[in-house]
Amino acid sequence: MRTFLLKRLPSALLVLLAASFLIFLILRLIPGDPATSLAGPDAGPEAVAAVRARLGLDQPLPGQYLHWLGHLVTGNLGPSYAIGGQVADLIGEGLGNTVELALGAVVLVIALALPLGVLGATVRRGPVAAAVRALTTAVLAVPPFVTGVLLVLVFAVTLRLLPPGGHESILDQPDIGVQYLLLPAVCLALPSAAVLARYLGDGLERALAEDYVRTATALGVSRRRIVWLHALPNALPSAITVLGLQIGQLLGGAVLVEAIFAWPGLGQLAEQGVLRRDYPVVQDLLLLLVAVYVAVQLLTDLAYAWSDPRIRWE
Repeated sequence: MRTFLLKRLPSALLVLLAASFLIFLILRLIPGDPATSLAGPDAGPEAVAAVRARLGLDQPLPGQYLHWLGHLVTGNLGPSYAIGGQVADLIGEGLGNTVELALGAVVLVIALALPLGVLGATVRRGPVAAAVRALTTAVLAVPPFVTGVLLVLVFAVTLRLLPPGGHESILDQPDIGVQYLLLPAVCLALPSAAVLARYLGDGLERALAEDYVRTATALGVSRRRIVWLHALPNALPSAITVLGLQIGQLLGGAVLVEAIFAWPGLGQLAEQGVLRRDYPVVQDLLLLLVAVYVAVQLLTDLAYAWSDPRIRWE
């Protein structure tokens, strides 16, 4: 495993370096000037120039980029332009809430996709199979913002079972925290669960068509044992890869879900940073998401090799 990680580390660092360059460049191409926004609408050219010099925006772009990389390497992310405070503190405050939401969504993705995938592969006809196909298709067709609004209308406004938004730490008050977590986690998890269920069902269907399944059936092995102990482990490697990709999408989708449910995470911080042209906050947040995505892909490859003995680390 150590050899595998050492081989993948240079490519991961190269991805992060390329991502940092693209993030820096794209933000500078977006219309708007942080110095003008901070100086105010009535500020003259001299006041705007003074603000730009204080923020270091008067330096050439290569110098600004290298200055940012230097802060990243040393761990000193510097101050925020517009939101206020240190960038590291702002990210630290929202990171725990976003991780809590993402972990809750991952648990729901697995809990929903596993039975749906098994049902889709083992029950080929009848109302159950039709219901599974219709459910996964509907979830994939409806955008998350529509799903979020519908969840709020049904469970918060009509039935009054769950709060419509806000946050309470699940570590401080688990019973109340779960109530606040449930709706945004379900909204975030549904599309990924539908995708994973489709892939898991297809993989399980192919595994059930293999010769060893027919041999086990002829020997009198029960259908349940064949599915859960023999076919399902062979269908897991491809599903694990898809799960890793979906976790990366969960982090991106958390921005929208946090806005719908007033969840105080990195999504709201990114929204504030973009609206206020706060370059340090947006740059560091986007690069953090890329780093998390790269780390998830490494863990996915490790889990893939662990689940399939035919794959060797070397």
